[in-house]
Amino acid sequence: MKSLITKKEAREFKRRWKAVNEFEIQELRKTPPAKKLLQLSALMASVKAFPGWDEALSAEDDEARNRWNRLREAYNVSK
Repeated sequence: MKSLITKKEAREFKRRWKAVNEFEIQELRKTPPAKKLLQLSALMASVKAFPGWDEALSAEDDEARNRWNRLREAYNVSK
């Protein structure tokens, strides 16, 4: 049976992950918009490789579109 970690080990673990997260945030902030757009494009293209995801995402698109339309109607905003 594996023993539990100590409070000191838990604090070190948390400190290390905090450092990792801060580094990742800094890297994301330094990423140029053009590269982010390419990454988004690649991510969107990869959906086709996973069966069923197209339909699920399309259903969410329709739901989001309907919500926006209801908001436009509620606030009398044209498209």
